[in-house]
Amino acid sequence: MRKTFILFMFLLYAGLTNGAERIVSLSGTLSEMLCALGLERQIVGVDVTSTYPASLKQKPKVGHNRNLSAEGIIALQPSLVIGMKDQVSTQLSQQLKSAGVKVALFTQDLSPAGVKQLLNQVAAAVGATAKVKAVERQFDAKMKSLQVTPVNKKVLFIYARGTGTMMVSGTGTPIEKIIRMAGARNAVTEFSDFKPLTAESLVAANPDAILLFDSGLKSVEGAEGLLKVPGIAQTNAGKNKKIVSMDGELLSGFSLRLPDAIRDLRNKIL
Repeated sequence: MRKTFILFMFLLYAGLTNGAERIVSLSGTLSEMLCALGLERQIVGVDVTSTYPASLKQKPKVGHNRNLSAEGIIALQPSLVIGMKDQVSTQLSQQLKSAGVKVALFTQDLSPAGVKQLLNQVAAAVGATAKVKAVERQFDAKMKSLQVTPVNKKVLFIYARGTGTMMVSGTGTPIEKIIRMAGARNAVTEFSDFKPLTAESLVAANPDAILLFDSGLKSVEGAEGLLKVPGIAQTNAGKNKKIVSMDGELLSGFSLRLPDAIRDLRNKIL
């Protein structure tokens, strides 16, 4: 009986590895797409942003995609490492290639069309193009089901890691794009990217809603803690206690869950 079980496990492992890629994913968005394409069993490691589906939490972690060591990745014996081009350093990519590991890096337009384009690129890189159309149909159906009309709401996104590290989103960020997709307006238009939060900028922006990642809101001790930050209580959002949060990867990942992110954000800011 024991010999039969050992033989079964050997054959199962051989079936998974013979001719199949051993993939390390350095992006939560890419990990979601691999799973949607039916390749979760080939994933041998992920970065810390790979939290959906929940089963990915059982995979070995290699750290955050912006602070990785080649040694930790190579230890998992991958045949392919995938990531986003703007998140993986040239040095890391070269180290992996020097070790004989294939590396596929992608760029993405932050839009529904960009999601599908990225899906096709990932599928081509891992040899799973046959499943793309079915995944695209599901995504298109969810996008079509959204009923988004403009709302007269200004939303301010604050990136927080405790009250000592607080940045606000200007124009050109993934957060600004999804705020607009949800039918609202970004409260800050005077600058691009992120800048430190000040009481003066808060009052000038006067948002109707303040948005944070779940982890960010937790780091400032919740809505009550945020209201103690100078300037917050003087805004319309502060006066009405319209402070909301969402999972960071869902909100900013522009993954196949983009329709869910748009719907959730809209419901929270209305």
